[in-house]
Amino acid sequence: MENKKFDIIIFGATSFVGQIMTKYFAENIKDFSPLSWAIAGRSQEKLDTLRSSLGEAFQNLPMIVCDAFDPIKLDELTKSSKVVASTVGPYALYGEELVKACAHNGTDYCDLCGEAYWIKDMIQKYNNDAVRSGARIVNCCGFDSIPSDLGVLVLQEYSKNKFNSYFPRIKLGVEKMKGGASGGTLASMIQAVIAAKSNPALRKEMANPYILCPEFNEDKIKQNRVTSVVLDDDFKMWSAPFIMEAINTRVVMRSHFINEKKYGAGFLYQEQMLMGKGVKGYIRATSLLMGLGIFALSVFITPTRKILQKFILPKPGQGPSLEAQRDGYFDINLIGISESTGKLCLKVTGDTDPGYGCTAKMLAHSALSLAFDAPQKNNDGGFLTPSSAMGTDLVERLKKYAGMNFEIFE
Repeated sequence: MENKKFDIIIFGATSFVGQIMTKYFAENIKDFSPLSWAIAGRSQEKLDTLRSSLGEAFQNLPMIVCDAFDPIKLDELTKSSKVVASTVGPYALYGEELVKACAHNGTDYCDLCGEAYWIKDMIQKYNNDAVRSGARIVNCCGFDSIPSDLGVLVLQEYSKNKFNSYFPRIKLGVEKMKGGASGGTLASMIQAVIAAKSNPALRKEMANPYILCPEFNEDKIKQNRVTSVVLDDDFKMWSAPFIMEAINTRVVMRSHFINEKKYGAGFLYQEQMLMGKGVKGYIRATSLLMGLGIFALSVFITPTRKILQKFILPKPGQGPSLEAQRDGYFDINLIGISESTGKLCLKVTGDTDPGYGCTAKMLAHSALSLAFDAPQKNNDGGFLTPSSAMGTDLVERLKKYAGMNFEIFE
């Protein structure tokens, strides 16, 4: 790669997650040195405020004022950096010009997008450009979908080393999770509902587990989904739908296809919330299912959606307090299932709020991994996934620096 002025630019640094990520870089810079980095956003005033909050040592941190819709400035910005990490969502509204510029200029890119229909659109428009330029475009580098995608990778690599085979089936169950919601994430969810409501064909497409594999024409098998309350035979618990399943399973399937279906043509993957055992578990699972249904209906109906947006839900830029982020955590189990080798469990944990504290660290280390662990090579560009782009390098970074753990249980 040609010499660039910066290793990493945080685009959308004044967003809720962008501020957390910027402060994380500033507080931990000694672990990442030497690192040349900059912050970018559309407001000079907000960038000034953010930089001032970092302390005296960072008063010369480079700032770039750039709007998400300015192709000329985005072209200059992407030419100046090895990697751009974007927190500017909803990506379906604000993300395309930056992805286009990165794909054209050979600049690696990572984001927090959970909007599968938009990622598919970007793959169809810009994957050829990214392959040609060598740009690695890596979406979904936060709580959706790093624990899922890297969890499957770690479990499958362990199985390959131990049994000389991969699991043909993996289930993920979220056992414990504590964290708040930010306005930006909710805005992305609402934007997806609005897009689906106005386009029946898009609604059908969103249900396709292979939506992120538009350039692959191989036969694809029917995947299992948890859409109601079920008693899971493998986890031995009552289960309910997991709201992030709709993006996580798609990312895992893209990784599988990018890796030439090495887990087998019939590989099955599903996700769910684990709600406990007995009557209490059943009641909790039923309550969650009803709550998800009420929220989805409220967002789908325009008048109630507007009331939620105006009076109840946090606005973009708002989110959980620093104390709430520190008190958050997640505890996820993945079970690999094989008739020949039996079952194996992987536990993936995080020590802060999954959607914000942990997500900011995941995106930070995704950018650092792209910049330093896995140098660009000729012809390795395209729309990749966390596991296919950064793999075990990112796993080790997250374990060492980000308070995450990946632990196998026999």
